[in-house]
Amino acid sequence: DGRLTFYPGNQTVDLPFINFMKRYGTVFLNAYTNSPICCPSRAAMWSGLFTHLTESWNNFEGLDPDYVTWMDLMEKHGYHTQKYGKLDFTSGHHSVSNRVEAWTRDVDFLLRQEGRPMVNLTGDKKHVRVMEADWQNTDKAVNWIKEEAINLTQPFVLYLGLNLPHPYPSPYAGENFGSSTFLTSPYWLEKVTYDAIKIPRWSSLSEMHPVDYYSSYTKNCTGEFTKQEVRNIRAFYYAMCAETDAMLGEIISALRDTGLLKKTIVVFTADHGELAMEHRQFYKMSMYEGSSHVPLLVMGPGMKEQQQIPNPVSLVDIYPTMLDIAGIPVPRNLSGYSLIPLLRGKAENKVSPRGPRPSWVLSEFHGCNVNSSTYMLRTGQWKYITYSDGRSVLPQLFDLTADPDELTNIAIKFPVIVHSLDKILRSIVNYPKVSSSVQEYNKRQFTSWKQSLGQNYSNVIANLRWHQDWLKEPKKYENAIDKWL
Repeated sequence: DGRLTFYPGNQTVDLPFINFMKRYGTVFLNAYTNSPICCPSRAAMWSGLFTHLTESWNNFEGLDPDYVTWMDLMEKHGYHTQKYGKLDFTSGHHSVSNRVEAWTRDVDFLLRQEGRPMVNLTGDKKHVRVMEADWQNTDKAVNWIKEEAINLTQPFVLYLGLNLPHPYPSPYAGENFGSSTFLTSPYWLEKVTYDAIKIPRWSSLSEMHPVDYYSSYTKNCTGEFTKQEVRNIRAFYYAMCAETDAMLGEIISALRDTGLLKKTIVVFTADHGELAMEHRQFYKMSMYEGSSHVPLLVMGPGMKEQQQIPNPVSLVDIYPTMLDIAGIPVPRNLSGYSLIPLLRGKAENKVSPRGPRPSWVLSEFHGCNVNSSTYMLRTGQWKYITYSDGRSVLPQLFDLTADPDELTNIAIKFPVIVHSLDKILRSIVNYPKVSSSVQEYNKRQFTSWKQSLGQNYSNVIANLRWHQDWLKEPKKYENAIDKWL
């Protein structure tokens, strides 16, 4: 959650290396994902293109494996490149359930797709390496810096992708029941200031936006949660962020120990945030700040120190920025704009051939846990969220200056602002057309999957993650699918 990198969010947990990057570099106060889920978000970051252009609609539909990423271009221009950890931009390692849930979101049924979110404390106060796989990848990156990077005669670019901070599958319930455990150890939990944890307002189900209601239900968050449960989920999430920060620290320390830190640019960001029980939801897949607002910090030679940038930026800006750093000509067809003028603290007087950076960012979502394609335009004080064809579902408008917790939808109150923001959005993306093509894609994918199962179809679909609901009335739900098709 990007809000943890600046005040007041940063009061809840100790993130020493994020703070180090702020002191010696720049923090972006309004950085957003272009799609709040792993694979589509990463596809946007690696390609520099919006989701409706990559057509990475869900965690299985990523970039074409042959796509030329910014790292490929840097390698072509003489950089030594190295990748470790989670990439997830061609396809995600997710269950069949994830796939089918994304395709069937237009079906007229409500089924719980996740296990109820919970916490799990493991080990003792000496247990530092909770997320072993991430630590192993961090070790590989550290060793590479100390053994390889130090001896290179050419410039290098190193990528390290962590899975943290991320809720994990509940082990006792098996993969089919869903991912819902916030896992940490007492060592990391001590880094969290419990008193500073804000308990989100718990909306009644009847006053929720219909898409939020669907999300809350499928994420198994419509039941009762005590304040203590909510506080714990949030605290454990923040503790997981502290563990992530320590991995960042290992990279910064390795660069410092080898004398490379002064001549290396370090970028820290994330593919999406975590709602951690805001708006009666956990996970991502939402345009609310907890899910869509990501961290973005940059430090290194030529980057301004102790700078806070309020301009809205997004992950598609990484591609042109990396090329700009390397002095490689930036292709004109990109959705993003280089961050270098902002990072160097210069007014953008040297306007790029494409003109000045726009004052808005776009995010869109077409995957599971949300029953409609969703589009978010963020500009100035406003966040405008619209759905599907722009008519069948009510839009949302939030004034983030007056209402940072996004509790009051003022779309009906300000029709003129809604109209003008919608006009900007339609000039960027013909969203009713995109929504329609995603609906067609979902039907095609589901139909071919169904045909591939043959006689097994009824049994397989009944036993996906929603099995607890489905098995009560399997015929009813199969009929709903037939009707949709």
